[in-house]
Amino acid sequence: MFLHSFPKLANISTVFFVVSSYQIEGAVNEDGRGPSIWDTFCKIPGKIAGGATGDVACDSYHRTHEDIALLKECGAKAYRFSISWSRIIPLGGRNDPVNEKGIQHYSKFIDDLHAAGITPLVTLFHWDLPDELDKRYGGFLNKDEFVADFANYARVLFNAFGSRVKHWITFNEPWCSSVLGYNVGQFAPGRTSDRTRNPVGDGSREPWIVGHSLLVAHGAAVKIYREEFKAQDGGEIAITLNGDWAEPWDPENPADIEACDRKIEFAISWFADPIYHGKYPDSMAKQLGDRLPKWTPEDIALVHGSNDFYGMNHYCANYIKAKTGEPDPNDVAGNLEILLQNNKGEWIGPETQSPWLRPSAIGFRKLLKWLSDRYNHPKIYVTENGTSLKGENDLPLEQLLQDEFRTQYFRDYVGAMADAYTLDGVNVRGYMAWSLMDNFEWAEGYETRFGVTYVDYENGQKRIPKQSAKAIGQIFKEYIEKSSSL
Repeated sequence: MFLHSFPKLANISTVFFVVSSYQIEGAVNEDGRGPSIWDTFCKIPGKIAGGATGDVACDSYHRTHEDIALLKECGAKAYRFSISWSRIIPLGGRNDPVNEKGIQHYSKFIDDLHAAGITPLVTLFHWDLPDELDKRYGGFLNKDEFVADFANYARVLFNAFGSRVKHWITFNEPWCSSVLGYNVGQFAPGRTSDRTRNPVGDGSREPWIVGHSLLVAHGAAVKIYREEFKAQDGGEIAITLNGDWAEPWDPENPADIEACDRKIEFAISWFADPIYHGKYPDSMAKQLGDRLPKWTPEDIALVHGSNDFYGMNHYCANYIKAKTGEPDPNDVAGNLEILLQNNKGEWIGPETQSPWLRPSAIGFRKLLKWLSDRYNHPKIYVTENGTSLKGENDLPLEQLLQDEFRTQYFRDYVGAMADAYTLDGVNVRGYMAWSLMDNFEWAEGYETRFGVTYVDYENGQKRIPKQSAKAIGQIFKEYIEKSSSL
């Protein structure tokens, strides 16, 4: 969903859903597309649940008309999707050829969205780096090369689509690319210090290098957009960051309380502080020392002030317990434990299919306020929010379509967002539900579903809206009517 303006919530009128290219498109070898690091990663035995790949996924490359029909059926007026870099520039580099068929595909899709009355919001990068750039120079690990290539890719997209796209996101969740791809080893390219997962990688240093490269590349793309396109196209651009709320494991322990802020700083402020404050968080500098890259005047000038809005991806909350002693060199969280139960044995929220995701709507409201306070009341778009259901994939279809748990999740979280706006003064302007349809869930393959639409992967990727798809618009309608009467 996308909610514009928000005066008393009365102008909340636009339904907005989110997807990403590798998770839905399929057609990985068609019309000149080159391989991404996820194509390569998925071929490694044991990396993806069930040995799944994105080779077909939801087959959206061939079904854009069906996706648009689905958006209309769900009442959507806007759609956030990402573009496959290797479909645009198959080898990825600034001196490599542009694939005109890729440009044509997305150009027609954008035109068709507009014809259907649906506003596109485009993400330049959602984790699927062209594989050639990883092989050529190490991808994100080579800041100068990567920034130059990403800047070129961004300019190609701005040139091709800028007159028809007014909302841009540079990177989706750089924390995931950095930590899951270069520390944990769970995501492509799978580098880690854990030699049972990968023979190469240094989880104590590489994630910080990667994060730095992504920030500078973001700043470079924003500079290009603002200097060359913004005046004529009239759009806006920012980065989207992910992070969970943190509650102290023992609310009477000052160390646990302090660790909660540190956990959010290591997850969110790692990227947001350079953009809004011009430096990394003090807590990170203290723990990481010389492993945290230093800012050159040129690079921080690109990054500082480079958001037209704050893109917020959020799903859940955790309990946080401070650790004692020196942090492990591979620690990426801030020398603390991330837990699902507190010292009284209380769960942070109900169980879902995703081990990391336990809903806490009040945590959503608190994090919105935390971000608003730390970053001087920015305009916030909630660019992802949603949930999986425990055992959903194993349910009979009729029962699966009655996804009351997901419907209640949206009801609770939209209510928390409304409270953050009306009671806490948070300048939240938009809300986007993850996801329009079930899709390839990265390392979890197709065992986990997040969609408000069921996708039958075994029978031609047939799409059937679930209860939540039909309810989410009504949830917002109720808030509009309520706020209009105030």
